[in-house]
Amino acid sequence: MRYQHQPVLLKEVMAFINPGPGQLMIDGTLGGGGYTRALARAVTESGTVLALDVDELAVQHAQEWLKTEKIKNVQVINGNFADLKDLVPEKFTKVDGIVLDLGLSSAQLDDPGRGFSFLREGPLNMAFGETDKENTGVIVNRYRVEDLAAILKNYGEERFAKSVARAIVAARPINTVSELLAAIDRGMPNAAKHGGKIHYATKTFQALRLATNRELENLRRVLPEALTLLKRGGRLAVVSFHSLEDRIVKQFFRSLSRDCLCPPAIPKCVCHHRAEAKILTPKPVRPTAFEVTGNPRARSAKLRVIEKL
Repeated sequence: MRYQHQPVLLKEVMAFINPGPGQLMIDGTLGGGGYTRALARAVTESGTVLALDVDELAVQHAQEWLKTEKIKNVQVINGNFADLKDLVPEKFTKVDGIVLDLGLSSAQLDDPGRGFSFLREGPLNMAFGETDKENTGVIVNRYRVEDLAAILKNYGEERFAKSVARAIVAARPINTVSELLAAIDRGMPNAAKHGGKIHYATKTFQALRLATNRELENLRRVLPEALTLLKRGGRLAVVSFHSLEDRIVKQFFRSLSRDCLCPPAIPKCVCHHRAEAKILTPKPVRPTAFEVTGNPRARSAKLRVIEKL
């Protein structure tokens, strides 16, 4: 089965990263290969792109289309970008650019066997990789009400986390997407199920996916590792899709761009700290209305970019 994934903000990402012939690039989230293909064309055969993905299926599909499309300057690795420094070959210890797209690929969303979307029936396993020890079914069926509610609140920003958590626990065992959706429905007030901009189950599914894959923890790990792999003048571009991810990226970028870390009460700088990076996107770049019309999944995307000093 072939998937055509539409990379979000591709034009904008490429403009900021500005890849050129002979350069070394890393796509930390291979997915459907949209950024990888564009980077490979830009660096030409004299350059190389290293593409990583924790999803074994994404890696398998990439190996197929790389061969079919006769692309020879891409190296693919199956692994979590949280382990970036340990995974990259020595050649990539100083690179010109790194791209991280934190969203799901079309293949993942459209595959009913993955359980990522409540629009398709399937088993409860939102794990990106088959090696993940704890799938969504474990969280849904074994966690205490208090722990489950904390996940829904902290990862999904769900207002009705406690009532939804109680409804999920009461409905156990839950083995499929439809069973989970029915439990969420029973836990949500009627007023909250109508008239909202997003489906009332969206935040719960998001929270469970983030918890299953430890996505926020992995994002916090990869950002400093990515910075160390950039050469001076190298750029890091991150495309996020919800406020929790964007907040982490924003705060990390701001910390790198500060020249002084002294407390405000100290009138003169004594720390002699110097900024490590320059923020190239004072405000996050959002997709155009035209892009959202053609690809509705892009509507919540935000792009932030820094350049290493």
